[in-house]
Amino acid sequence: MTLLDVTTWQGTLHSDGWVEPAGGTAPVRSPATGEEIGQVGVANAEDVTRACARAAAAQRAWAATGYAERAAVLRRAGQLFEQHAAEIGDWIVRESGSIPPKAGVETDTAAQECYEAAALASHPLGEIIPSAQPRLSLARRLPVGVVGVIAPFNFPLILATRSVAPALALGNAVVLKPDPRTAVCGGVSIARVFEEAGLPDGLLHVLPGGVEVGEALVADPNVRVISFTGSTAAGRKVGEAAARHLKRAHLELGGNSALIVLDDADLDLAVSAGAWGSFLHQGQICMTTGRHLVHESLSERYVERLAEKANHLPVGDPAKEQVALGPIIDERQRDKVHALVTASVDAGARLAAGGTYEGLFYRPTVLTDVTPATPAYAQEVFGPVAPVITFSDQDEAVRLARQTEYGLSLGILGRDVMRAMALADRIPSGIVHINDQTVSDEAVAPFGGVGASGTGSRFGGPAANVEAFTETQWLTVQGAITRYPF
Repeated sequence: MTLLDVTTWQGTLHSDGWVEPAGGTAPVRSPATGEEIGQVGVANAEDVTRACARAAAAQRAWAATGYAERAAVLRRAGQLFEQHAAEIGDWIVRESGSIPPKAGVETDTAAQECYEAAALASHPLGEIIPSAQPRLSLARRLPVGVVGVIAPFNFPLILATRSVAPALALGNAVVLKPDPRTAVCGGVSIARVFEEAGLPDGLLHVLPGGVEVGEALVADPNVRVISFTGSTAAGRKVGEAAARHLKRAHLELGGNSALIVLDDADLDLAVSAGAWGSFLHQGQICMTTGRHLVHESLSERYVERLAEKANHLPVGDPAKEQVALGPIIDERQRDKVHALVTASVDAGARLAAGGTYEGLFYRPTVLTDVTPATPAYAQEVFGPVAPVITFSDQDEAVRLARQTEYGLSLGILGRDVMRAMALADRIPSGIVHINDQTVSDEAVAPFGGVGASGTGSRFGGPAANVEAFTETQWLTVQGAITRYPF
C-alpha cells in the first residue's frame, strides 16, 4: 500500500476527510533541485476556525473512550511509521534535504513516540490528597480539549509527532500546522498514518500554512494549549499572543549550544563529535553545536583536524548520491548563514575551512581566531558553521559557556567524568551530555531548554507529557451533604 498518494494532497485534513482548502494549493519543491515534486493544500484562517470547531466537537467522545482503545490506535500508528519508513523517509530526504540516515532516525523516532504515547494512555493521572474534612479528595488530570501544534521544517516528522502522539493518547484533539516547506513529511504523512491507524474522524486536522494560520490557531477559543517548536523570535510572538488569550504555550525554541573540549579529551574522538554536532543536517538543528570551546593545549590541533574533516565531507543532493550534507532549506536561510560567516571574517575570524556555497549547498565551515563578539559565535547560525574559541582554565570555560541568552544543550568532553559533571552544575542548560556532542533526543527523555531556548522540558517522558497536555482538577467526594449554619 502506498501511504502518500499524490491525489490525496489537494486539501487539508478535516473530520470529513480531505477537503478543498480555503487557501488554495501550493507546489512542494525539493531544496536540492528546485523541482516540483508534488502539490499540497494551503490553509488560511477560515480553515483554522472550521478545524478547531470540529476538533472540539469530536474531542469529547474521544476523551470518554477507554484507554485501551486509544492505546491501540497509537500502537497501530507506530507500526505504520515502521512499515512505511522507506516511503516517508524518501519524502524527508527530498522535501527537507535530509541525508537518508537522518531520515531513518526521524521515522524510527516517530514510531517510538507513538509507542511511548500508547503507554501514556494508561498512565496514572492523579493522586489522593489529604483533606481537613471527612471526604475523599483527589487531584486528577483531564485532557485540555484541543491542542494546537506548530512544527518547524528541520526535523519535521519528529517535531510534530512528539506533540501529536501524546496529546491524542491523553484524550485530546489536535490541530497541526506544519511548516509549508515540509508539509508532506511533517504533515500529510502524519495525517495519513493516523487515518490508517483508525483514529476517529475530527480528532486530527493538518493545516499547512503561513503566519496567518499560526496566528489564527493561537487565537482560536477552542484551542487551550499551544505546542510550538521554532525560532526564539517567533516563539516570543506565540507566547505573547497566547498570554493575551490566557492559554498555555509550551515553547521549544532556538539554541547556541556549547561543546567544551577539556584538556584530557581524546582529540580524535572530540573532533569527530564536534563535526557531527555542527554539520549534521547542515547545522539546521536547535541543538546544533554552535560554539566549540577548546582548551588552549588542544585548540590548534583541534582546528586543524576539524578543518581537514570539513574539507573532505561530501555535499550534494542526498536523493541522488551518498553525501554527508544536503542543501540548506532555502535561499533566505542560506543567505543568513553566509552573512554571519562573512561578518565574522570581516571582524577578524579566520576561515579554516568552508565559507563557500553553490546553490543551496553550503560547505561545512570552520572558523578560528574567534572572540565572544564574533557574529557566528555570538548568534545562532542554523547552518553548518563551527566557530572555535579557546579557554585556559575551567573558570574561563564556564564563563564562556554561560555567555549566551540560550540554554538548550551542552556537551562536555573529557576523561575525568566527575570534573565534567562539576562543570555542568555551573552552566544553565536544559540538556547536558557528558562525553557526547549536543545533538541527541529520545522519546522517553524530557526535552526543553531554559532562557531564550524556551519554557523548560515540555516533551518526552510521561511526567512532561502529562504536564503539557492535561489540566489539573481538584475533586472531592463525601457521603452526605455538609450541614452549614445558614
